[in-house]
Amino acid sequence: MATGPVRLPGGYGPLILLIVGTYVLATMSARPWTVSLLLFVQVGTVWYALHGSGARAGVRRCATAVFALALVAAVWNLVSRNGGLVGGTFLAASALYVIAPISITADLARRRDVGREMMLGALAAYLMLGMAFAFAYRCLGVFQPGPFFGAAGEGTLADNLFFSFVTLTTTGYGNLVPADPPGQSLAVLEGLLGQLFLVTAVAKIVNVWRPRGWPPGAHETPPEASADTPPQG
Repeated sequence: MATGPVRLPGGYGPLILLIVGTYVLATMSARPWTVSLLLFVQVGTVWYALHGSGARAGVRRCATAVFALALVAAVWNLVSRNGGLVGGTFLAASALYVIAPISITADLARRRDVGREMMLGALAAYLMLGMAFAFAYRCLGVFQPGPFFGAAGEGTLADNLFFSFVTLTTTGYGNLVPADPPGQSLAVLEGLLGQLFLVTAVAKIVNVWRPRGWPPGAHETPPEASADTPPQG
């Protein structure tokens, strides 16, 4: 028998706290124990997001497998200087960070009322999108030959997070700029997705929002009269 979506009872409120915790840990991840803790919290955040938004069973199983791998990688990072397992787990978690906002957005699209959960879910998807691009910038900085930010240097994970959210909101301070085309193209994509997300989220909320006390359908525009309908006199 096929199982339907599984949702966690806490809703999107705890997910916001996990995202904020991940951001704070990422800005101070310098020592091995902070990197291990960041890895654990990062994958746990994705796991909660996918289960809380009712993602498909295959995606949830994948997140559970990566979560188990994160436990092993976190311990490995404390006892060994070989970061291969940690880097691979970060890469897998970053891929799930891209899937999680899609799952949350699909869950919000199925809702027919505007409430606290829709607001928190939209905020969580927006924040996770910025986090996903930040980790992607970090991966590019590791694999490309030169410094990611050119004359400004490689940058820290905190710099990647700052640049990601500045790009996502199209603020564009200009103090950090990717030096090579892969990073520049990714920044353009993030800016476009950030604007597209805001437009679609606001449109969804306006479409289903109804002031308290209004009867159903009162805010909808009535259909235009048919041309074949004779005028009433």
